[in-house]
Amino acid sequence: MTVLASLVNPSIGLIFWMTLTFVTVLFLLAKFAWKPILNGLKEREASIADALNEAKRAREEMASLNAKNEELMRQAREERELLLKEARDIRDREIAEAKGKAKAEADALLTRARADIQNEKNAALTEMKNQVAELSILVAERILREKLADTKAQQSLVDKVMAEAQLRRS
Repeated sequence: MTVLASLVNPSIGLIFWMTLTFVTVLFLLAKFAWKPILNGLKEREASIADALNEAKRAREEMASLNAKNEELMRQAREERELLLKEARDIRDREIAEAKGKAKAEADALLTRARADIQNEKNAALTEMKNQVAELSILVAERILREKLADTKAQQSLVDKVMAEAQLRRS
């Protein structure tokens, strides 16, 4: 119990030695331990602040990259739409040109066919007229030979033609 009693009622020697020990430990800690501990804490605080700043900068950079990426995607979509529109316009123009060419060729072919048909028709009519004329001459020749076989009939025909000619002159 003496130890317990001496702690409850401390003596001056004990207080002196405890104070001296406390001050010595405090001095040693202040001289050798607190500066490195405080410097370590400051360095740790600085590295955490740098890491936070770096993370913030990285987040801002990522946000910037995302914005740039979105802008690039928007531009790519616009370019794609523009290219598709141009392709559709070219396709429509090519189809219209092909239709126009086909119509022009069909019209030209139809015109040539009509002209060929008209030429063939005219040639057929001319051929038919020539054949009718030849047949008419042949028939007239045979009729005249039969009618003009004797001289009396010849004289009568000549008189008749002369009379008609005189009637026309007058």
